[in-house]
Amino acid sequence: MKRWAILCIAMVLSGPLHAQDSVRPVARSVSEVPPADIVRPVSRPAERPLLEYGAQTRPLFRAERNLFAFSPNAIAQSLRPALRPASIEAAAEERRLARARGQVCGNPAIQGTVVGMINGAGACGVTDAVKLRSVAGVSLRPQPTIDCRTARALNTWVERGVLPAVGGEGGGVSSLRVVSHYACRTRNNQPGGRLSEHAFGRAIDIAGIQLRDGSEMTLLTDWNSADHGAQLRAMWRAACGPFGTVLGPEANRFHRDHFHFDTARYRSGSYCR
Repeated sequence: MKRWAILCIAMVLSGPLHAQDSVRPVARSVSEVPPADIVRPVSRPAERPLLEYGAQTRPLFRAERNLFAFSPNAIAQSLRPALRPASIEAAAEERRLARARGQVCGNPAIQGTVVGMINGAGACGVTDAVKLRSVAGVSLRPQPTIDCRTARALNTWVERGVLPAVGGEGGGVSSLRVVSHYACRTRNNQPGGRLSEHAFGRAIDIAGIQLRDGSEMTLLTDWNSADHGAQLRAMWRAACGPFGTVLGPEANRFHRDHFHFDTARYRSGSYCR
């Protein structure tokens, strides 16, 4: 440590070193060179081989030689996807036009026919009524008559609630069994009661979900079952939001076998029981 300090002081006092004053390694003497028989051979990177590539010559890595050494005509001779036959294009266009012709409420996912104004007895009646065949690709049986706001809510519920809850079970959802839609009647058909939202085309009742394999989930038999109870409850929860009123089997004795959905609006938000 002392010797290093003395050397530093000497360097400072002597001023900056010039290139010619710098210390250089001293060449080894002959006696210091180890015998040839114990000198280890030094491995050096091999020079990249040259590969003729068309009119040019360029070095290739080993990986390139093994994996990418192909004919200059390989790209030109490679297979390409064939153009779609005109018949397939025509069929796809026809399906698109059919959906456009069958759409109602400004949404191709909502298929049906426009009914228009329905004048019912007394205060009953529907403005902007449509008769639905399907929503989100799911058929409705029988075809309900409701207004467009309720049709859009039903489409949202099927997309976000029914289809995810069922998934691929039984081949997926085929249709919904409708047990009530537009009808000029009171709530729960009770004499002297207030008019139901059904009387204005703003309500629909669903009793079952038909699957493609022919089986059906029903509210009456499956609400508390181990097989489908959780799925039906997930559908019920998904309806709270798109619809203003959501009633299920636990709401009261009048709804033990179906969902009641309507688009009535409340200041406090959706009413779900």
